[in-house]
Amino acid sequence: MTPYVARLFIYPIKSLDRVEVENVTILAGGAIKGDREFAMFDEKDRFVNGKRNHLVHSLRSQFDLNNKTVSLGQQDSQNKTTFNLETERDDLENWLSKYFAIPVGVKQNLTHGFPDDTVSPGPTIISTATLEAIASWYPELDVEEVRLRFRANIEIAGVPAFWEDQLFAKADTTVNFQIGDVQFMGVNPCSRCVVITRNPKTGEAYPHFQKIFIDKRKETLPVWAERSRFNHFYRLAINTRLPATEAGKRINLKDVLKL
Repeated sequence: MTPYVARLFIYPIKSLDRVEVENVTILAGGAIKGDREFAMFDEKDRFVNGKRNHLVHSLRSQFDLNNKTVSLGQQDSQNKTTFNLETERDDLENWLSKYFAIPVGVKQNLTHGFPDDTVSPGPTIISTATLEAIASWYPELDVEEVRLRFRANIEIAGVPAFWEDQLFAKADTTVNFQIGDVQFMGVNPCSRCVVITRNPKTGEAYPHFQKIFIDKRKETLPVWAERSRFNHFYRLAINTRLPATEAGKRINLKDVLKL
């Protein structure tokens, strides 16, 4: 059994679509370059995301990372409008404000982006087998839709389902591991929000998704998982931190994960 990086994803604008890449670079703040680098905010300086605004789900985005552009349009529409994220920020904000029908600003953070967990802003980790297991709990879902719902950065293959649950330990401790030559600290299983219960492209809720998930997660929790970290079972994927020494290093497809 050799755990290795099978897929890598970044989400250039928080809450919007992903980009699949072949390698990622570690930032000084411990996040990966380009991930959640930008975020949308309302006039009260709150995130515009799927938890607060259902229109996020039907907003499609395509990114050109080399040219720093994003093309936006509604789900199932052929009409796309392209903006340069560096030089056309005002135009982008105006387009988003019209789409959401509220004032929307776009901010950028080049140090650690806008992670959900600001204490552990490193990439989130999940295994392919875990996604496959979860898809089996929901007859109407395939693995790709489950992948879209959970939005992890690093997907590990070569291991059984929930293998990644050994990458955290008791509270106030971390598990040290390595991917390629990058040092990680595994912190905790990620607590999930309401967004994963919805179709990522339409926002339609899957009936009883959360209850099914909690029941099955509890039933299938591996013996190697630190059970004390599950004050509830609505948790999946691993939050991480990276030492400052790892800034500038890269993670590549097929890099091996070593405990």
